[in-house]
Amino acid sequence: MARKATGKSKISGAKTVRKPRKTGTAVARRSSSGGGSRSDENMGDAFIKLLQSPLVAELVAVAATAALASLAEHGFTSSTGSRGKRAGKAVKEAGKAAAKAVGRRLGNEIDEIRKAAKGGAKA
Repeated sequence: MARKATGKSKISGAKTVRKPRKTGTAVARRSSSGGGSRSDENMGDAFIKLLQSPLVAELVAVAATAALASLAEHGFTSSTGSRGKRAGKAVKEAGKAAAKAVGRRLGNEIDEIRKAAKGGAKA
């Protein structure tokens, strides 16, 4: 009689692959008490103002410039390797470059704010 197959490996030292656990996603709950609350409208207005701020526009520009520079540096003229893999790698590197550039720019902004706060407190 045949034995039932199990998910465990019989080979000693073999690595087993574990499936990641599914975690619950956070969902905002709205009360059904009628119209929206005033705080929801204020949050929405604040978010829109944030998106329209010069700092966010500058961060988007910095990220786009870094990504474009990374793509240009990576280049697509070489005939080595498959083109699809190279393009995927180039896009991944462009994303990393954009994230680093935004991180540096935000760090500079925070440093300037701290310096201004210290200077303002001493004066």
